[in-house]
Amino acid sequence: MQTEAHTRARGQEPQPIRYVGRVTPYLFLAPYLLLFAVFVLLPAIYGLWISLHDWDFLLPAKPWVGLSNYTELFTPGSRDFVDFWQSMRATGIFTLFSVPLLVTVPLLVAMLLNRQFPGRAFFRAVYFAPYVLGVAVVGVLWRFLLDPNLGLVNYYLGASIPWITDVPWAWISLVGMTVWWTLGFNAIIYLAGLQDISPELYDAAKVDGANGLQRFLHVTLPGLRPVLLFVLTVTILNSANMFGQSYLITRGAPANETRTAIMFIAETGLRSFRMGNATAMSYVLGLVLLAISAFNNRLLRQWRDS
Repeated sequence: MQTEAHTRARGQEPQPIRYVGRVTPYLFLAPYLLLFAVFVLLPAIYGLWISLHDWDFLLPAKPWVGLSNYTELFTPGSRDFVDFWQSMRATGIFTLFSVPLLVTVPLLVAMLLNRQFPGRAFFRAVYFAPYVLGVAVVGVLWRFLLDPNLGLVNYYLGASIPWITDVPWAWISLVGMTVWWTLGFNAIIYLAGLQDISPELYDAAKVDGANGLQRFLHVTLPGLRPVLLFVLTVTILNSANMFGQSYLITRGAPANETRTAIMFIAETGLRSFRMGNATAMSYVLGLVLLAISAFNNRLLRQWRDS
């Protein structure tokens, strides 16, 4: 209104708002939709086609087998039944123990970094710094540190702990290293969410006599509900797709106990050249993760709306 009045004061008629066609939003989305179709949708459809064949890179003939690559994964005694579900079990173990730590520890770190203290920017950078390292760098570093014979950890502990050659130590190593490596990302997400919570809510809670725990339960957590939903979903998906840590540090030892599903799928497709079987495994894993994500989203959405 003020702009229109100023325009009329200068002796100019306001320009009418031009009609925007229905196709305009799709034109803005077109670059993303094009990339999505080329790099996500088409490979997914092609992968589904491969999973319905006995697809071997080394053989010219790739016969149609239908759903047999899928049914074999659920048939006891088949070639991949034991190894595949053992790798799924390993993936489940890693996800079960890593996700709670990757959801809670970064939240505690973010709450500390959200306070006012000297050197806060420096410590924020320190906690986030490991996340910028590649998995190859992190894997080689921790394999050197945790080596049972030559590792610095056992040297300074004066012990001979099989960090990467026996369970449960191998799981402790993989989970601990992953938390150290990736907590900075979740902490930054939490920190952004904490800064969106109005300080007036904390002041009002203090006036009402709420202690620190009560302010956390009734102010911080409700304010972080959308952030918690995002962090939990992304963390579950990332943990379930763990590959590099196990491949570089434990190499699936001992006796393939730490060989995750992604690691077994890669071995089946890229080392044994059985791409049809490997693609079927990928889709089964994807459906499991889709179901878990849907359940998680529904559960947290009910909590958010309550």
